[in-house]
Amino acid sequence: MHDQNFKNLILDYPREALAFFAQKETGDDLKQARIILIRQEQLQARLGERFREVDVPLLVEWSDGSREAIIFVIEEEIQAQRFSIHRLAHYCLDLAELMETERIIPVVIFLNSGSRPESLCLGRDRQSYLVFSYLVCDLKRLTASDYKDSTNIIARLNLPNMNVRKQERLEMYLAAQRGLLQMEANPNKLRKYIDSIDYYADLSEQEIQDFRTRYLNEEGEIMGLAQLLRQEGRQEGRHEECLGLVLRLLRRKFGIQPDMEPLMAQLSELPLETLEELTEALFDWTHLSDFKAWLAKRHEPCQ
Repeated sequence: MHDQNFKNLILDYPREALAFFAQKETGDDLKQARIILIRQEQLQARLGERFREVDVPLLVEWSDGSREAIIFVIEEEIQAQRFSIHRLAHYCLDLAELMETERIIPVVIFLNSGSRPESLCLGRDRQSYLVFSYLVCDLKRLTASDYKDSTNIIARLNLPNMNVRKQERLEMYLAAQRGLLQMEANPNKLRKYIDSIDYYADLSEQEIQDFRTRYLNEEGEIMGLAQLLRQEGRQEGRHEECLGLVLRLLRRKFGIQPDMEPLMAQLSELPLETLEELTEALFDWTHLSDFKAWLAKRHEPCQ
């Protein structure tokens, strides 16, 4: 799951990914650049048995000729000890030969810290004949609070993956969600990455309860996220999507209680307009009895 999450993240936001993970090499020159994914299947067809898959190879071109094209090879590793510098070096050399360029920059993102080789040197005492190294982004060595107000969506979405002090976990969780809401308007991506934030934050039941108490009724951004997702349901007529959002918000609001399931079952009978009203009303509720009272007043069949 980690590999696919990061691949999706880089493909959805390639400019921001390079600016965050490879800032030393990109600088501020990416605004005018064109970024193209080099398809793995194309490489496999041309390299044959020599093909060694890594996560994402990106070709960066400057149409104005201000810089020569660069290929960034981005690999993500969950555990540092699984990383093979030999495999990465092989891949970069094959890619350089295939694309007829020496402008290859390998970038490795480590999700968890640990020992790993930082360079590869082939030769003897008298001389080194091949020296290979790579750019490193060690997420656990980054202090989350340093990036909580970042305008780079990649940084904000990765706040839960950084070094977070225990007392700041909920604050960083909120900052990640707020960053997503502020910088992404596509409802499909909103749904995708709000789930990703939840997955990496991995809050305990007590932390979820604390988050409900401390933030859910007070922060307009959280309400705004619900509204954006709700708007897509209205525009596309997707009753089931709005229903899914409502169920999620209610579980986040009240947790899982024994008498909630029968109430949840009744929601599927409500029309879209009524579900939309619920997404606004629930932020004023404090007890499950408020939900019961609201539901008792609605007897409209699903249209």
